[in-house]
Amino acid sequence: MLKKLCLPLLFALLALSLAACEQKAEQKPAAEQKPAAAEAAPKKLIVFASDCTWPPMEMVDEATKQCKGFGPDLVNAIAKAGGFDVKIENTAWDGIFAGLSAGKYQAISSSVSITDERKKTMDFTDPYFEVQQGVVVPKTATVTSLADLKDKTIGAQINTTGHFTAKKVEGAKEVKGYDEVGLAMKDLVNGRLDAVICDDAVATDYALSNPDYSKTLTVGFLVKPDSPEYLGFAVQKGDKATLDLINKGLAAVKASGEYDKIYAKWFKK
Repeated sequence: MLKKLCLPLLFALLALSLAACEQKAEQKPAAEQKPAAAEAAPKKLIVFASDCTWPPMEMVDEATKQCKGFGPDLVNAIAKAGGFDVKIENTAWDGIFAGLSAGKYQAISSSVSITDERKKTMDFTDPYFEVQQGVVVPKTATVTSLADLKDKTIGAQINTTGHFTAKKVEGAKEVKGYDEVGLAMKDLVNGRLDAVICDDAVATDYALSNPDYSKTLTVGFLVKPDSPEYLGFAVQKGDKATLDLINKGLAAVKASGEYDKIYAKWFKK
């Protein structure tokens, strides 16, 4: 009688034990559980300053009010190839270098010529464009060299290599510096200047492509430099991390052929 009473109890205990074992087996140890997928690390953001008054290199799109041109297209392609995010801020030329020094942005993409003087206060990426200085004059003018600008009034955007070139003209009547090259072109077409000196790409755009100026202005000649003049992206002195990222993207864009496509878009129309 005692054995008959114990058997049901024994079976019940055995069932409970098996259920507990099954529950433990279903629970994997913490070490064996797969961790949740880690979120992708955010890309580095590099803010570029650009004076968008320098067509066709940098200019404002009237529809979107954003910077467009060869420079912005190249910067966006470099960011994609280099694996970083980018933002381009329209910044007045007269304070663009001071803003870089103050850390308001990490780089400048504004057709900045690489010069020994600028290298003292900022670092430059590998060159991305070669320029010469173009001299824009009225179509009625007969000038073929800087010597022909003696006794003439010359305009240029202040603190550009065009401005530096104008200051070297021996016997110039006056050299006027402007905040924007477009203001100098306006004075030229209105007879207040005899010539404007600026990068050849910009000189060509105003004199040959701009409907407001192409009927009356022309590129008189290009100034032959003592040594090649190249544009580069400027970064804060010692900012190797940003410099390396931009150089990496620039090299990839050149190697892939994307640079040639961007160049053709703006200069081989």
